[in-house]
Formats: sequence, C-alpha cells, structure tokens
Amino acid sequence: MVKEYDLLVIGTGTAGSIPAAKCKEAGWNVAIIDDRPFGGTCAQRGCDPKKVLVGAAELIDWNKRMNGKGIEEDTKIDWQELMNFKRTFSESVPEDTEKKFTELGIDRYHGKAFFESETEVRVGPEILKGKKILIATGAEPVKMGFDGEEYMITSDEFLELDQLPKHIVFVGGGFISFEFAHIAARAGSVVHILHRSDQALKHFDQDLVHLLIKRSKEIGIQVHLEVGVNGIEKEGSSFVVKGEKDDRESQWLADLVVHGAGRAPALDIDLEKGNVERNKQGVCVNEYMQSISNPHVYAAGDASSTDGPPLTPIAVKEAHTAAANLVHGNHKKAEYPVVPSVVFTVPKLASVGMSEDEAKDSGKKVVINYEDMTKWFTYRQTNECAAAFKVILDEEKDVVLGAHLVGGEADELINYFALAIRFQIPATELKKMPFAYPTSASDISYMV
Repeated sequence: MVKEYDLLVIGTGTAGSIPAAKCKEAGWNVAIIDDRPFGGTCAQRGCDPKKVLVGAAELIDWNKRMNGKGIEEDTKIDWQELMNFKRTFSESVPEDTEKKFTELGIDRYHGKAFFESETEVRVGPEILKGKKILIATGAEPVKMGFDGEEYMITSDEFLELDQLPKHIVFVGGGFISFEFAHIAARAGSVVHILHRSDQALKHFDQDLVHLLIKRSKEIGIQVHLEVGVNGIEKEGSSFVVKGEKDDRESQWLADLVVHGAGRAPALDIDLEKGNVERNKQGVCVNEYMQSISNPHVYAAGDASSTDGPPLTPIAVKEAHTAAANLVHGNHKKAEYPVVPSVVFTVPKLASVGMSEDEAKDSGKKVVINYEDMTKWFTYRQTNECAAAFKVILDEEKDVVLGAHLVGGEADELINYFALAIRFQIPATELKKMPFAYPTSASDISYMV
C-alpha cells in the first residue's frame, strides 16, 4: 500500500526541519525521513559539539599564554570528561526533534530513502508518495580513491571518541583538519596534517593562513603541504599513512587517521529514478530551490547546488525560501547576502566579503589595510601569539569590500564587518562609532 503525502522531506537537519514545519502549519500532510538520528549534523555531530571542544582548547591555550604572567599552574584536558560534557548538548537532540515533529503532527520514518519515481520514495519496505519532495540530506566526506581509505574515521566519529589516541594524522588541509588538530594538540596528541596542494584553507586569506600555520607549528601541529596521500596500511593496532612529495615517498605512523579532505552532497538516493538532475555541488535547482528536471522536487542546504556556501546560515535561508515557494507557489527567490565564515582553530581565522585578489580584479580603486595586532592592547592583555587583520576598502565609495581576521576575537569581530558590507556602512561612519572600550570592536576604527 502506498502512503500519500502533500510533502515528503528527506533529512531532519535545519534545511529539512524548517520546510516540514512551515508546510505542516499551512495544513499540509507531511512526512519526514532520516536514516540517522533525527536532528541533523550541526546540532549533533558538527558545529555545536565541535564548539564545546574548541572552548576547552581555548582555555588550555589561554592558560599557557598567561603562564608566568599571573597564572602559575597549567591545566589539562580530561578527554573523557570533556566528551561527557559535550554529550549533554547533543544526546537529547534526536528525542527533542522527534517530540517536536510528533507535536506538529508530522509522520516520521527511520531509514534510508530512495527514489522510486518522480513522486515516490521507498523507505525500507514502504513506498511513500509525495505531491512535493524536499531533499535536505546534507553532506558527507568525499571519496578519496586510494587503497586503505576505509581505515580513516570521519569527523562524526572523531566527535564520539571516548579516548584520544597519542598519534593522529589528518588527511586534508581544510576546516575539519585544522579545527580538530588544534583541539587534539591541546589535549596532548602528536598531530600531523597532510595536504595535497601548496595552500591550506584555500578559501581564506593566505597571509593570515600562514600566520595560523606558524602558530599551529608552535603548539606542535606538523603541517605538511604538497603531500599527496596514496594509501593507508594497517599494522596491528596502528596505521601507516603513505604520501608523496616531490616524487619522494614518506610515511607517517598513526594510532588514528582522520578524514579532513572536504565533504560532498550526500545524494546516494537513486536520483536517476526520480529524474532529479545533479552536479558535483548537489541537486541542480532554479532560483526558487526547485529541481530543474523534476518540478515535484525541491532541495535546500548542502544537498543543493546554489551560489551559497555550505554553511548553516545559508541552509536556514534556503530552507525558508523553499518553504515559502512550496506553500505559496514559486515567488520567492533565493538570496545570498554576504556571509562570514570562521575556522574555529585557536586562534580563530575569519573571512567575509571579497578577497584581496577579487578586489584587485574588480576594477575598483581599492585600499588594503594589513597589520599585525599582537601589540595592540586587546591582544597583548592575554599575550595573544597570533593576531592580524586585512581589511579591503573601496576608496571611492568609502565602504568595506572584504575583511579577513586571525585572532582570539575573530569570530565575533567578523560579524561587524559583515554588517558593514551588507548595509554599505561608510568607513568614515565606522570610525566615528563609539564602541564600548576596551573591546575588540573598539579596534575597528583603526582597521578601516
């Protein structure tokens, strides 16, 4: 027997939950499907739990920086206790999410969803038919294609480790590797990052990335650029990671190897049977978040191919856009305002708006303000070892085009620059703004 719904939603994270709730509130008959615990990646195995661990790493770093400057004793991380604390934020998410859907009257299905036709999805033995279907399946680690890649654990598994191994190799030089490496190093592990190109964290300002790498090395993280990993072998309880640089082979012995080489849309759901076209970035959608090949299907978040970066705030915007168009017909176009991005290392690395190269190629008359901030009071008071900014201005229009920061305050400070870019606040007005003092925001007038 086929069960029929007005809307089938595949995925219970932010991108799926919002349209499901909005359509149910509009009187639709809605079902939601997930083969993992309900609640999505960010709250359970991504942004939120990671930030809890980052907080502990920051405390360790702060303590060490201030040793001999009023702080006498080092602290250390008890990994198991920290993980127990982390779980107080994530363990209740599936139950809370299911309770919310139950209260809304949304039917719930646990299992892997596969398209059977343009309007039908199979979950285990059941066939569900939807007048509309929303794909919000998120992302998963990319396939590496070398022998032994199955020995790597993912970021999901790293966030569930009850014991932290002594020797860890991270494959890839992106967000995941750097963030987790900074946590693991502060917890006492010997850490290596292997990255195939000459630029780690390639979407961030490379002058600031070099400062972060320098700081990473100072705390014991060994960063190896231009190393192509070509295999992993298991030797007893350990692993041998084989790599190549300049036609010379090298090996690293590890107790744990972590996949940090990026993520791709999780779309192993028989899209072909549903006549759903996709590319490397995800489901091909129009400006209304609707599939270009199957009008019954919409997609949002990391599973959709759009101009938006794969960030939670973008998933939220796309989810609201898809919901509005599902309920009221296609009328609301997806918009992508400038969105700041942060690497939660210690110190943090942040970026918003144009890069230096983009600004120089734009034809605008640009001014690049770049300076080390370690001697500024904001950072000197806590003996910060790496702090710098690069702010890019349009000299003729007197507005901020881009901002790039490294330092302990970067994650909050970048939001002020995002606001300035979004609403075209003149740099002269930013200089006049009397921010509370002494705070990191009060430094903005010296940056612009």
